[in-house]
Amino acid sequence: MYFKKITLLFFLIFAATGFSQTLSLKEAIKTGLENYGSIKAKSNYSNASRETLKQSRRDYLPNLNLSAQQDYGTVNGQNGPLYGFGGLGVASSGLPLPEQNWNSAFGALYLVNMNWDFFTFGKIQEKVNLAKIDVQSRENDLLQEKFQQEIKISAAYLNLLASQRLLISQQKNLDRANVFKRTAAARVKNGLLAGVDSTLATAEVSKAKMTLNLAKNFVKEQNNKLVDLMGVAPQDFVTDTLFVNQIPKDILVADKASESLHPLLQFYKTKIDYSNQQVKLYKRFYYPTMSAFGILQTRASGFDSSYAIDQTAFNKNYWQGVSPDRSNYLIGVGITWNLTTPFRISKQVSAQKYVSQALQEEYNQADRELQSQLNFADDKIKITLENYTEAPVQVNAAAQAYLQKSTLYKNGLTTLTDLTQTLFILNRAEIDRDIVNNNVWQSFLLKVAATGDFDLFINEF
Repeated sequence: MYFKKITLLFFLIFAATGFSQTLSLKEAIKTGLENYGSIKAKSNYSNASRETLKQSRRDYLPNLNLSAQQDYGTVNGQNGPLYGFGGLGVASSGLPLPEQNWNSAFGALYLVNMNWDFFTFGKIQEKVNLAKIDVQSRENDLLQEKFQQEIKISAAYLNLLASQRLLISQQKNLDRANVFKRTAAARVKNGLLAGVDSTLATAEVSKAKMTLNLAKNFVKEQNNKLVDLMGVAPQDFVTDTLFVNQIPKDILVADKASESLHPLLQFYKTKIDYSNQQVKLYKRFYYPTMSAFGILQTRASGFDSSYAIDQTAFNKNYWQGVSPDRSNYLIGVGITWNLTTPFRISKQVSAQKYVSQALQEEYNQADRELQSQLNFADDKIKITLENYTEAPVQVNAAAQAYLQKSTLYKNGLTTLTDLTQTLFILNRAEIDRDIVNNNVWQSFLLKVAATGDFDLFINEF
C-alpha cells in the first residue's frame, strides 16, 4: 500500500508537468551559479580588477623610448625666437644665411630616451594599494551576488516544491469528489436520494477540477521562475521530497549576523575601504615628484661641416645622409612640483571624505536591516514550528470527520451538504499541512539570509 501511494504521488507530479526531471537543491544552486548572467558579469569584473592591479604595479617601471627618423629637406636658419606651440614647429638647424635657398639633403636622428619617476612620495604605492582594495571589493561583490543567488534559487525551489505538494492535495480532493459523485449517482438511480444530490456532487467535481487546473498553472509558474534563476533552457523539474519528510536539524541554532560572515556587509566594508584609500592617494598629490632621465642621441646629415661658408658643401646621397656621425648623451635628475595642486586636490579630498561617510551610513543601514530580518526570522521560526506541530492534528481530525460523514452519507444518515463541508475542511487541512511544512524551511532560509552563512542551510542535505 505504501509503495502504491508513493507511485501515485510521483505519477501525479509527472502528469502535471508533462516531462519531468528530478532536481536536487544542490544541483539547482550549482547550475544557477555557473549559468546566471550577473554572476558571470561580476566574475569578469573581478578578473579585470586583478589585471588592473598588475598594471598598477608596472607603473613604477621607467619610461624607455626608442625613436628613429630619416628626413629630406632644407636647413635654412633665421635669427629669432620660436615656440613650437602644440608641436607644430619645424626643427630645421642651420646658419642664418642672408637669403633663402633650396639646397636639400638627407638627414637622420636616432634617439634613446629614459625617464623614471623614481620617488613620488608614495603615489605609486598608494595606487597599488587602491588597486588591491578594488580587487577585494570586486571579489566581495561577486561573493555577495553568489550568496543572493543561492538564497533566490533556494526560495524558488521551495516555492516549486510547495506548489507540487498543493497539486497533489488538489488531485486527492478531486478523487474524493469523484467517489462521492459516483455514490450519489448510484443512490439517486436506485431512488434512495433526491436528484439534486447528484447535481450537487457534479458541481463539486467540476469545482475540484478547476482548482486542480489552477494548481497546475501555479506549478508551471514556479517552475519557470526556477528555470530563469538557473539560467537553463525551459524544462520541468520534480523537487526532492526531503523537504516534506523532515525539518531542518539546526533551525534553532542562535546564529547572529556578523560582519565577518555576511557577504553583503563585507562588500560594503570594502567599498568604504576603497573610498578611504582614494583619500590617501589624493593626499599624495600634495607632494612633488622626483625623476631621473637619460638621453642618447645620434644624428646624421648630408650637409658638410663647411656648409656655413660654402653653400655647395652638401651631398644628396641617401646613405651618406642617414649614416650616424654625431652623438650626444645627457643624464640628470629633476623635481617637479606644481604649487597650486594642493589647493585643488584639497577639495577632492574633502569630497571623497563625504563619500566615505555616505558609504558608512549605507553600511550601518544594511547592518540594521539584517539585524531586524534576523529577529523577524527567529519569531517566524517559532510560529512555523508551532504550526508544524498542529498541522498533523488538524489533518487527522479532518480525515476522521470526512470518513465519518462519508459513511453516514452512504447509509443515508446525513446530507450531501454536510459531506461537502467535511470534504472542504479536509482539503484545507491538507493544504495547510503542505504549506506549514514548507514554511518551516522558508523561515529557516530567511534566517540564513540574515546571518550570511549559507552553509547552515545547504549542510542540511
